Amino acid sequence: MEMLLLVLFYLFTPLFILFLTRRYKFANQLGAVIIAYGLGLILGNIGLLPPKSVLLNELMLTQPDITIAEIQAMLQNSQLPNTDVWAFRIYQVRDMLMTIAILMAIPLLLFSTNIKQWKKVAGKDLVSLLLGVTSVVTMVVAGFFIFQNANIPELYKVAGMLIGVYTGGTPNLASLKLALDVSPETYILTHTYDLVIGALYLAFLISIGKVLFRKILPPYPHTGENTQDMDSDKKEPFFSVFQPNYLLPLLKAIGIAVVIAGIGGALSTIVPKNMVMATVILVITTLAILVSLIPSVNKTEKTFATGMYLILIFSIVVASMADLRNMGEISVGLLGYIALAVFGSLTMHLILSKIFKINADTTIITTTALICSPPFVPVIAGALGNRQIVVTGITIGIIGYAIGNYLGVTIALLLR
Repeated sequence: MEMLLLVLFYLFTPLFILFLTRRYKFANQLGAVIIAYGLGLILGNIGLLPPKSVLLNELMLTQPDITIAEIQAMLQNSQLPNTDVWAFRIYQVRDMLMTIAILMAIPLLLFSTNIKQWKKVAGKDLVSLLLGVTSVVTMVVAGFFIFQNANIPELYKVAGMLIGVYTGGTPNLASLKLALDVSPETYILTHTYDLVIGALYLAFLISIGKVLFRKILPPYPHTGENTQDMDSDKKEPFFSVFQPNYLLPLLKAIGIAVVIAGIGGALSTIVPKNMVMATVILVITTLAILVSLIPSVNKTEKTFATGMYLILIFSIVVASMADLRNMGEISVGLLGYIALAVFGSLTMHLILSKIFKINADTTIITTTALICSPPFVPVIAGALGNRQIVVTGITIGIIGYAIGNYLGVTIALLLR
């Protein structure tokens, strides 16, 4: 019963959030994504849900494929407390909801995009990618020397992992652990602090960050068409999707999104585990772009609004997984190093974007794709109110994933 209530909370809280943003001016100015993120953080840290024990947290970080049967066996051997089985089941439900939400959201968000207009800003996108990668590498290397006497174990290996994870996402972190032979203790601490700093980073971007960047950098060159569609979505409540003139065409689009997500999921079973995320995101994005060229699908109303509803679900689930109780005894040096890598590279990217005249939205979506990985791109695009940058962000994220391991190993060996 408790699990059902949790699932219902995740699925229907976005309706309450959308009601608030439509009814109250302050909530509308704050933004649905920020509210969703805040509610998720509260849920994950007020003690309503059972915390993972230190051992379970370590097992889940070092053995991501561990099963409930293995957890129950450890419980019977008195290796884990009773609450860990419940905590692990909650994790499985969250992971399932998060996966379904993002795999369905990406096609729905892309169906109404005018891909032909993307080429107008493609050159700036490439420059922004280069500036973002340069910023990450520079700050990680600088941090290596700044924190050289901070008693951080395997510091050069940590530097390699940070470059990998902040150019290509968590899969690169796991790959570099193996490539650099990082100890489980160092990996667990790095991964845990990365999750905490990442949560703060996202909260900053969708609140103060987007306002700050838009004041400093040039505006995004909107073409007008997609902006008008988004404004239309905002003027009508989300509940209008249930009107017959919207619902039937929308159900067709949702069906197509299900097929696309299914194809991506099926392909994930035949590729190496370290390539699953990149493969699925790439396949789904490509198929969604191709389908968006079909006029009847491209002109279907409310596909973007429906995709954003799924993004709100994703945001609540992800934020609720940022459990600050898992930080344990804090390693100030390592925490400071990771914070410098994230917020230092963000600051440097902002300065370089000002010099090279990169617009605000492209800069924000680039740093999101690199620091957080492609699944978070639609979240930030929604917070920015700009659907045109979804393709840009996902493309940059996939490129970053491809080069992250090479950069991580190379820099680590140079710093050794």
